[in-house]
Amino acid sequence: MFARLEAVTPVFEWRLRPGGFPGLARMIVEQQISVAAAAAIWARVQAGLPELTPQAVMALDDPALQRLGLSRPKVRYLREIAGAHLSGACDFDALKAMPDAEAVAALVAIKGIGRWTAETFLMFCEGRIDVFPGGDIALQEAMRWADGQDARPTEKAAYIRAEAWKPYRGVAAHLLWACYGGVRRGEIDLGRQG
Repeated sequence: MFARLEAVTPVFEWRLRPGGFPGLARMIVEQQISVAAAAAIWARVQAGLPELTPQAVMALDDPALQRLGLSRPKVRYLREIAGAHLSGACDFDALKAMPDAEAVAALVAIKGIGRWTAETFLMFCEGRIDVFPGGDIALQEAMRWADGQDARPTEKAAYIRAEAWKPYRGVAAHLLWACYGGVRRGEIDLGRQG
């Protein structure tokens, strides 16, 4: 499957972002909204909080954070992350040393951090190559296309399927995302895959 996908997928880069508190905050901002909306809100957050630290988040009241484009739940989640970091419950240096599953568990213990957010943070901000966010709809859709199926796999089925790609599930995810993007942009014609 991957040889076929790689042959038709435009070249892609491993997307690595800054980590720590700013990286996790960005993941929260980007949850469940379009890429364009996420970019616009993130730009407002950066302009309003040029030094994005837990202390800076805690220093602003909720209305000030909402004026940056954050919903009430996202304001709460940012405060949860900031509080967890300030209390020592979320230690980004310790997180880097943890095995993948342990790091996911540590992150999802923070209110507002779900499995998708934890896994994408570990991939994009820590560069982990064996983390697979099976709950990602775009990945599920790319898996459907790649496998020639009529229906997208469930989240559980996506995780099971990805087991075969250990220890490079994160690499597989990047290729699948690149395929998904290529199809959406019209760069890949699924009818001509073979």
